[in-house]
Amino acid sequence: MDLFPLWNSLRIAGISTVIIFFAGIFSAYYIAKAPRAVKGVLDVVLTLPLVLPPTVVGYLLLRVLGPKRVIGAWVLETFGLRLTMTWWSAIFATAVVIFPLMYRTARGAFESFDETLAQAGQTLGLSNTYIFWRIRMPCCRQGILAGTVLSLARALGEYGATSMIAGYTPGRTATISTTVYQLWRTGNDAEAFRWVLVNLAISTVVLLCINLLERRERRN
Repeated sequence: MDLFPLWNSLRIAGISTVIIFFAGIFSAYYIAKAPRAVKGVLDVVLTLPLVLPPTVVGYLLLRVLGPKRVIGAWVLETFGLRLTMTWWSAIFATAVVIFPLMYRTARGAFESFDETLAQAGQTLGLSNTYIFWRIRMPCCRQGILAGTVLSLARALGEYGATSMIAGYTPGRTATISTTVYQLWRTGNDAEAFRWVLVNLAISTVVLLCINLLERRERRN
């Protein structure tokens, strides 16, 4: 059994989760403070990938990152790198798809934060950076951790956008999801079922982690 799809899925999901962890947190923090009208518009834009079909997200990314498109052509000519049909191409697709999960969860955590704690820190002369990392983040950690774990789980199971922008090449771009489809398409049901079991095991562990975090948050 070739374990490359597992390794590739884990690294893509891991890198994507790290990216959207910081992007989602800072977007949620500043948008939560924005005026209501601005917040409404930005919410729609940033949450759109959550409701769009993943294949549509993949198509839009191809329109931007393809080798004959402005950004894709510029990167290819300047750095000699293709932004599509490589294993790291899936990072772009996965990050876009899972970003709304992290953003919405982090924003909900920040909006439930007691602002009097931050105000008390300001009266003591603490910097906004210190207040954010040492007061706000610890108070919101349960929600943010739940959003991170949920985003990781979604990243591991992403198929539609990934298959369009990274394709399927054994040993190069194959992930668990694309491997299951290709094995099924070629009639190799036994091998496809093994990968389904792997995916089920990973998803079960992730969901158990989310449940534990939710229970801990209720107790606190």
